Amino acid sequence: MQDAIQIDDRWYVLATSSLADDRTRVLKQGDTFALFDRYGDVRHIGIAEQGLYHGGMRFLSQQRLLLNGVRPMLLNSTMKQDNSLLAVDLTNPDLSVGGRAIDKGTVHVFRGKLLWEAVLHEHLRVMNYGREPLDLTLTLEFAADYADIFEVRGFQRAQVGELAAPTVGAREIVLGYRGRDGLTRHTRIEVDQQPCSADASQLTFALRLEPQQSRDLFVSVTCEVEGECTVCSYDQAYALNKQQLHAWDETDCAIHTSNEQFNSWLNRSFADLRMLTTETADGPYPYAGVPWFSTPFGRDGIITALQYLWVNPQLAKGVLQFLASTQAQKKNPERDAEPGKILHETRTGELANLGEIPFDRYYGSVDATPLFVVLAGAYWERTGDRDLIAALWPNIERALAWIDTYGDADGDGFVEYARHSSKGLQQQGWKDSDDSVFYADGRLVEPPVALCEVQGYVYEAKRYAARFAALLGDPQRAAALERQAEALRTRFDQAFWIEALGTYAIALDGTKRPCRVRSSNAGHALFSGIAGVDRAAAVARTLLAEDMFSGWGIRTLSSREARYNPMSYHNGSIWPHDNALVAGGFARYGLKREVLRVMEGMFESSVFMDLYRLPELFCGFGQRPGEGPTLYPVACLPQAWASATVFYLLQSCLGLSFRPETAEIVFDNAALPGFLDRVTIRGLHIPSGSVDLTLYRRAQDVTLHVTRKQGEVRVVSMK
Repeated sequence: MQDAIQIDDRWYVLATSSLADDRTRVLKQGDTFALFDRYGDVRHIGIAEQGLYHGGMRFLSQQRLLLNGVRPMLLNSTMKQDNSLLAVDLTNPDLSVGGRAIDKGTVHVFRGKLLWEAVLHEHLRVMNYGREPLDLTLTLEFAADYADIFEVRGFQRAQVGELAAPTVGAREIVLGYRGRDGLTRHTRIEVDQQPCSADASQLTFALRLEPQQSRDLFVSVTCEVEGECTVCSYDQAYALNKQQLHAWDETDCAIHTSNEQFNSWLNRSFADLRMLTTETADGPYPYAGVPWFSTPFGRDGIITALQYLWVNPQLAKGVLQFLASTQAQKKNPERDAEPGKILHETRTGELANLGEIPFDRYYGSVDATPLFVVLAGAYWERTGDRDLIAALWPNIERALAWIDTYGDADGDGFVEYARHSSKGLQQQGWKDSDDSVFYADGRLVEPPVALCEVQGYVYEAKRYAARFAALLGDPQRAAALERQAEALRTRFDQAFWIEALGTYAIALDGTKRPCRVRSSNAGHALFSGIAGVDRAAAVARTLLAEDMFSGWGIRTLSSREARYNPMSYHNGSIWPHDNALVAGGFARYGLKREVLRVMEGMFESSVFMDLYRLPELFCGFGQRPGEGPTLYPVACLPQAWASATVFYLLQSCLGLSFRPETAEIVFDNAALPGFLDRVTIRGLHIPSGSVDLTLYRRAQDVTLHVTRKQGEVRVVSMK
């Protein structure tokens, strides 16, 4: 049987092979990021994703270090816990120099790499631990292909710009490219001492090392767009980078537990979120993920901020302000833009500048607009910040108008989507693969499509908007919005509930026919609160049955469905953020045992991951004794909403909420998984004060002790 819709894979990562290494080393700062192998090199292997990128373009496509013409041996490679530095230890293999043998392990090479203000800084130190003087050569090879990130992903271009003739100076090499967008880009490679030889692709240094003598070399690689950049020293860059990464220490609460492996997951997640967050003119914004999505995404930013909200609400404030400033003002079908709609993503590379891809500012998300209002509501509940809500109220009103008009074009009370852009996304929910929404027999859905979870987001958005209207002195508007929300809840249950499956349909098609498919989307109906109380337990049972729960986590799709594939992007894989939102839904309905089961699966997954870093997604194969999860070949790592997962899971376990209007921090039926005996939280704050506290797991419940209190704040523990 033929699919109703032809699949379009232009905007997906074409995985002709796996990523170069599941232990790729990542640096990011601002609009610049870099991917290296464990040696600290950039190599053209795997899907050739390694490199130094700035503004959506690769400025360094090869970088290799050679010692006497051969690659050193790897001793150790690690990221500092705060992600400020990649530290690599290398040594020489067995060498012969001038007829004299040099045993392996005689020479130590240290590489320290960091990013600051569009510059890759590197410190090289070579040490002779032998008993004889050594004459060595150290060579650095470079190349720049100026590929747009979409080209690296597999996008095919008809025409490209022109590479400039390289220039070689006494201590620098300058590579260049004149793009078809009219911009000139340069890669400027500078060293602090003169090499013995240099050409357009390499620098070679002659090193004479006495026994126990070391030699230092500093290298900078600058990404320049239309002019030169100011380059500070390595030490200055290191200090400024650490200062920026640790600026959040003053506003984040601190979390420590009795389980060191869980602490490692927490610490890596803290560090990754800080690294992925870029300071914009509107405040901090978490870029979605490296390498494919290192840019602002509306949906990703909102969900990341929601998950992190209890730890630090300033991230949510930055996200709200950025998305308000980029809210669509007019209709533009080629950008899937309509007045009031919230951004899907924005790009700044050559392809976006030329319009070869539609993502310079693209609005093809059906869910970002109601989720924008949901985040505003959750932020207000967390902070009591009436001033920001009042400032955002015109944006919220425009978002509500979009929901009721363009979002519900046929007037049936449900929000649907259908692509208008010839280059845009076919599916416009968070599962945006072309084959992610289908009927029970596997045929792809006929648009327009009303997704299950989107109706829940709209329901909660209207309930929050009703509270805002009352807060700002419009009780009639508040009452109308409450009525709309309740009417939607009734219609939703009637149209989406599938009794035979014990869950909600994934979607309705253009004729309002339900797609009778078991998926994780139904768990988001619990997250938003649109599900009836009598439905919640049934949905939870369905989601945690063997066909949906792999042992590591909840799959996006039941293994009993026609398009199930545990190695697919959205049809059977496991997404950490998806699991966190579903667990939040379980907690909302008091299903704490179910919350703990999801938390346990995600924690066990993190233990098997390099650096305890949960990826964007992993494969949905069932748990096998003594083995870890199966990795997805081209997942982003790190990914912002995967990094934020641990915080939302912990909040769901603890039943943590805030009442700033009464200066209360509430723990509702707190529970802890078996691997956590104790959780300590320091600097947990509301506007009127802050507390330090510790929760202890007991045989039947959790006890709470406040160890410090400052200002006006009361901790409430509800059983």
